[in-house]
Parts: sequence; C-alpha cells; structure tokens
Amino acid sequence: MNRKSTLVNFFRAAGFAWVLFLSGSAFAQQDPQFTQYMHAGAFYNPAFAGKELGTHFSALYRSQWQGYTTSLGTGGAPTTQLITAQGRLKSKNIGYGLTVVNDQIGAASNLDINLQGSYHKKINRTQLSFGGYVGMSSSSLDYGELVLINPEPGLPQSGTESQLALDFGAGVIMDKGGFYAGLSAKHLNQPSFDFGDGNYANTLQMHNYLLLGYRLRPIGQLRIEPSILLKTVGGHTLSYDVSVIATLQNRINAGVAYRGEESASVILGYSLLKDNSLKLGYAFDLVLGGVAAKAPTSHEILLRYAWSDVQKSVNRVIQRTPRFRF
Repeated sequence: MNRKSTLVNFFRAAGFAWVLFLSGSAFAQQDPQFTQYMHAGAFYNPAFAGKELGTHFSALYRSQWQGYTTSLGTGGAPTTQLITAQGRLKSKNIGYGLTVVNDQIGAASNLDINLQGSYHKKINRTQLSFGGYVGMSSSSLDYGELVLINPEPGLPQSGTESQLALDFGAGVIMDKGGFYAGLSAKHLNQPSFDFGDGNYANTLQMHNYLLLGYRLRPIGQLRIEPSILLKTVGGHTLSYDVSVIATLQNRINAGVAYRGEESASVILGYSLLKDNSLKLGYAFDLVLGGVAAKAPTSHEILLRYAWSDVQKSVNRVIQRTPRFRF
C-alpha cells in the first residue's frame, strides 16, 4: 500500500468514526481535557505506557478560561495538573507507567492516581499494544463555596467532604508506522461519590476515547501529523479534538487545533539538549463557543523529558603520525 492510499484510508477511517460518534447524544465531560493531547497519550490510553523505548517523564499544566470569575466575583476557572512517568522492560516487551491528575473546578476537586501496565507485540511492520490501569480516584467538595438557591434540608453549609474509590480502565493501540489508531475506556467500574449521603450520589461515567493519526514526511526532515481524538461519556457523543502538527528536524513543532463547538488553538514546541530529550510545549486556546459563560482564553504548558537506556558505543579512531608509521 503506497503513501497516498494510506492517507486516503486514514481520512476514510476518521470520517467513519466521526459519523459513528456523532450519532449519539451529548453528555457533560467529567475528565479534564488537554489541547496537547498528542503529548499526553498515557492519560487517555494505558496502552501508551512503554510504547516508546526508554523512560519518559512529562508534566502538563492547564489553566482554562483564564481570569474567569463567577457572578459573585469569586474564581472557579478549571485548572489541571498532569504528571506521567513510563518505561519499558525491553526484554519482556512489557510497559509500566504512573499517571497523576489533579483537577480543580469551582468547589470540586479531583485527584486520580493510576498504575498502568501494558504489553507490546510486533507483527511484521505493525505494533500492537494492550494496556490497563488500576488506581484510586479521590473527589472533594467544598460546601462553603457552593451558592444554592433552594438548598435541601440536611445539606451541609460549610466544610469539605472527600471520598475515595477504585478506578479501572483498559485500551489498545495499533501502530503501522504511518497510520495509528487507539481505542480506550476509562472508569470501567463507574465509581460513585455520595459523601455519605446516597441522595447526592455522583457517578463517574465511563469515558471512551478513539484516537486516529497519520505521520506524513513530505520532504527532508519535515514531518506533518494530522490527528483526531473523539471522546464520549456513557457511550454517547461528547466532543472531538482535531489537530495538525508540523515538526522540523525533530526539534521544532508548530500546529493548529480545534475543539468542537468550543475553541481554536495554536500549539508550539521546542526540544532542548543535543539529543532533543527535553521538550517544552505551549498551547493557546481562543474560546469560540459559549463565550457568555466563559473567559475567552485558555493556556497550557508542557515539560517532557525522555531518557534513553540505549548504550552508545564510542568508536576509537587510530591516530597515525609519520614518526611511528612503518
């Protein structure tokens, strides 16, 4: 299959997935969202753990709706911090990872800590990856920050309540070198948080993610990568992210992205050190939908480090001089 036909198949697959996902109803997003989703694969799909050789660390900070305040003049804009660490037992083709997510929005705060495991199998030119995670999800609610019009009897007026719950998820990735696709499901057990009162139970719905992407090298050291991330909650359509990223000499990258009915984005990145192992990234979102209830901009900062465990051999060059050459 040539490059042109592969690219055509990518857009066909993306179009089919688009129609399939848009056939459902919309539900509220419970997981945080990231514009630089292409650098946060382990957050969406545990099969990304150990997919690349070496050990990788990343940290991502997102400030959504910068400067947003409520009608009472207080804050409440979502802020999210993501930390991931992953590696691979090369001899066993087994990957492992750790993902920590702290998400704050208004009176609610959520902390997820997940341990990930994966298995990677090479079949001809295709790599198949299977992964799963088990973790703890913590949800906290500050009743003092809630403003209720008709509060129900017995509802606390102050104080903070927290609750822990187990969380499970699984995913699979197919990577053919140029085209790749990943499918995952988070919160398979749908943990519920009621803070001791079943009348206020809040269930964390199962989230499904479908990632499609294609790597194109039109000329020299230039790589262009279009991708789409489709997200659903409880089996129904939620939203989608589309991006096109261009990378030059594996060091400089720039691109644009669009989140359905929400925002348009610019993504920039630059890799430092001689081996490009330290990456800095930034994303700027301009809110286009629902501007009356949001602040107009969002910002993301990414820091990623890749440590290669491949031993580099040094070739000794024999130096000859006329004096000792016979």
